[in-house]
Amino acid sequence: MTDAASQPARPAVPPSRLKEFWSSFRENRGAVIGLFVFLAFLVVAAFAPILAPYSPTEQYRDALLVPPFWQDGGSTRFLLGTDAVGRDLLSRLIYGARFSFFIGVIVVTLATTLGVLLGVIAGFAPTWLDTLIMRLMDIVLSFPSLLLALVMVAILGPSLLNAMIAISIVLQPHFVRLTRAAVLAERSKDYVTAARVAGGRPLRIMFRTVLPNCLAPIIVQAALSFSTAVLDTAALGFLGMGAQPPTPEWGTMLAESREFILSAWWVVTFPGLCILVTVLAINLMGDGLRDALDPKLKRS
Repeated sequence: MTDAASQPARPAVPPSRLKEFWSSFRENRGAVIGLFVFLAFLVVAAFAPILAPYSPTEQYRDALLVPPFWQDGGSTRFLLGTDAVGRDLLSRLIYGARFSFFIGVIVVTLATTLGVLLGVIAGFAPTWLDTLIMRLMDIVLSFPSLLLALVMVAILGPSLLNAMIAISIVLQPHFVRLTRAAVLAERSKDYVTAARVAGGRPLRIMFRTVLPNCLAPIIVQAALSFSTAVLDTAALGFLGMGAQPPTPEWGTMLAESREFILSAWWVVTFPGLCILVTVLAINLMGDGLRDALDPKLKRS
């Protein structure tokens, strides 16, 4: 019989990229908490018609400004109370999660797609075209983001769709600058030179060879831009330039209830808490993504 110790040791199987990513991500406890909160809001948004006890626009004229059930005068019929026209606040908050996540997905998709496209083009373009694209982005960045979004919505007209378009344009320069920097760092590497020598077409080198190696910072920026989109949309809704009543959007709910901030605290507090928790959770998750995807920030 051969001694087991004399047998050659089997090579260690390297961990999969997904396991390696999760191992780095879960070291940040705040990021894990943010991820679970984000998933909870995602479930609430997806199953809003099932979870909401009432329609978000149905008015109960016999129950105006009813407080939450634990406060004097409250009722278990409306767990979080009602607003000034008798609409169930819990139902409107649940449907508001659906609007906020829909807005975040659309805005981030538009900003990422156009920003990455322009960034890759700028990274490979001649000097004059690169300069033209980047100076245009600098002009957009020179304006305060919310002010620029307000001007654009004022020109296009106040609506949820126009607010999403304006916010996506405001966020786009960040993706352009980030993608261009990553492309410039990658294009001088040996594998890009080898692809050119092998006869690779420019578009294939740009989008199939270089771009996949630039995705880590773009993913992190997309996660952080999601929270910015939710926050800016709520701000536009609060100023009356975003979603219009009776749409159950959190910023619009704040705008409708600001006159009751002293007499009916719940109609202001709960929408504000939803915005706060959602934005905080996404930011914490974005920090964890940055730590897990950036090799320079990974803990040993």
